[in-house]
Amino acid sequence: MKNVAAVVVTYNRKELLKENIESLLSQTQKDILDIYVIDNASTDGTEKELQDYVNNEMIQYVNTGANLGGAGGFHYGIKTAALKGYDYIWVMDDDCMPTPTALEEFLNMGCMLKGNYGYLSSKVLWKDGNICNMNIQRKTMFKNLNDFESNMQKIAMASFVSLFIPINVIREVGLPIKEFFIWTDDWEYTRRVSLRYPCYYVPKSVVIHKSNSNIGANIVNDDISRLNRYDYLYRNDVYLYKREGISGYIYEIMRLSFHITKVILRSENNKIARLSKILRGTFNGFSFNPSIEFLESKG
Repeated sequence: MKNVAAVVVTYNRKELLKENIESLLSQTQKDILDIYVIDNASTDGTEKELQDYVNNEMIQYVNTGANLGGAGGFHYGIKTAALKGYDYIWVMDDDCMPTPTALEEFLNMGCMLKGNYGYLSSKVLWKDGNICNMNIQRKTMFKNLNDFESNMQKIAMASFVSLFIPINVIREVGLPIKEFFIWTDDWEYTRRVSLRYPCYYVPKSVVIHKSNSNIGANIVNDDISRLNRYDYLYRNDVYLYKREGISGYIYEIMRLSFHITKVILRSENNKIARLSKILRGTFNGFSFNPSIEFLESKG
C-alpha cells in the first residue's frame, strides 16, 4: 500500500485543529497516513497544545516562522511533504473534519480510475449537514457542480478543503503560488491541474467544514476591518481568469460588473472604500505575474 501525507495548514485555531487531528487519526486507512501540521506562526499556544501528539509521534509539526497566509502555508506544506517521498498528498484546512472513510474512498476511487487522474475532491458538508457553499466544486471554469450524489463526475476546480493529489502530478504542475497569500490559490492550482489531467468529485469521501458560516466572503457586507483582504481576492482572480483567454476576460468583466452593482445598491456603509478595493485589486491583477515553483527548483 502506498503512503499518504495529510497536509493541514493552521493559524490560531488550536481547538479546531485538535479536532481535525483526531478525525485524521480515526481514518480507516490510518496505517498508511502521516499527518503534517503546518503552523503559520500561531500566537494562541498551538505548538504547546500539540506537544503530546508530537511526543507520541502522531503528527509532524512544522512552524513556518511567519504568517504566510493560506496560499503560503499550502505551498510550504505540500513542498515539505512531497520532498519526503510520499505517493499522495491530502490537503486541508484546520477546520476540515474528515469522516472515518474519507481517505479510504479516495483510494477506492483511485483504484477504479487506475491512477488516471489529476486530483480527487471530497463532498464538503457544513456543520448543519448541508453542502458547504464556499467549497462547491466547478464542473467547468464558469459552472458550479450541482449534483452532489453521482459518482465519476469530472470537475475543473476545487477548494483545498480535502483535496487528494498524486505526487507525480505535483512534480509536473508545480506548487501552489505562495504570492497569492489568501484566496484563489486553490482555484488556480486545481485549474492548472485540470488543464492537463481529468479530475473528479468523490461523493463518498465526506468531510465536515466547520467554518464560522456557510456563506463565503462578500465585499458587499463584510466588516470594514476586513476590507484590505479583498486586494488579494480581486488581484488573484484576474490572474486566474486572464489565463483562460477571451472567455476568461468576458467572465471577469461580467463578475466585476455584478460585484460593483451589488456594492452600489446593497452596501449599507463605506461604498467608496469597497468599490476602491474592487478596482484597485483588479488593476493590480494585470501586472501580477508570480512564477510557479517546482519541486526540483531551489529556493
